[in-house]
Amino acid sequence: MTMIESDLCLETRDLSVRYSGRLAVSGISLLARRGRILAIVGPSGCGKSTVLACFNRLHDLNPSCELRGSIRLDGQEILRSGVDVLALRRRIGLIVQRPNPLPLSIGRNVTFPLRHHGMSSRVARQEVAQRALQRVGLWDEVKDRLGRPSGELSGGQQQRLCLARALALKPEVMLLDEPCSALDPLASAVVEELVASLRGSITILIVTHNLAQARRLADEVAVFWNRDGVGYLEEQGNADALFDSPRSDITAAYLKGARG
Repeated sequence: MTMIESDLCLETRDLSVRYSGRLAVSGISLLARRGRILAIVGPSGCGKSTVLACFNRLHDLNPSCELRGSIRLDGQEILRSGVDVLALRRRIGLIVQRPNPLPLSIGRNVTFPLRHHGMSSRVARQEVAQRALQRVGLWDEVKDRLGRPSGELSGGQQQRLCLARALALKPEVMLLDEPCSALDPLASAVVEELVASLRGSITILIVTHNLAQARRLADEVAVFWNRDGVGYLEEQGNADALFDSPRSDITAAYLKGARG
């Protein structure tokens, strides 16, 4: 796949992951272009979420996890010692399957991370939070109850709140791990439209089992597969080209099952 250097945002080279010595993912060389949406698809157990979590160093939290290879953000290695992991996680946001708002009020869900990352002005935090809530289409729904517990929101609203919390920190990259899998179809459509609206401003990597969603959203698609219990990257390419004319027989067989 041809890509000019200025387009390249996030890249892995021969990335492998082991847990307690057991190889889980092997030889992943993945490219994500700046401002584009990359969908990562494949059957369960092929390492999609494992690789996604490596991009903001969540593997650091698991002492049994060992990484080999390279991950570069804007050409800079993020796996080297001495990297400011807190700053990295501000640059690379993560949204997981099930909405996970903080056990705080709706408003503080967005303002608390801003304070944690050094924004001392209360007024500035509130202004940034309002813009983030407006960006995810949630402001008009919650502006009169910002002091209420976040758990009172519906599942779809909670997921948008989590997106607002991440967007308030102005990330360069957003990692979305099946962000619609726990939502009903109407809430899923709202989140999907929101993700599409971020194209061009943020680099997005989305893991999804919904192949039709991948086709609707993605500029590029990476197909993961599993061989003898080890996940690997089978194929990556332009979304339209990959769905219409995959190079790999495995990809072709898998994509024939597109539904959703």
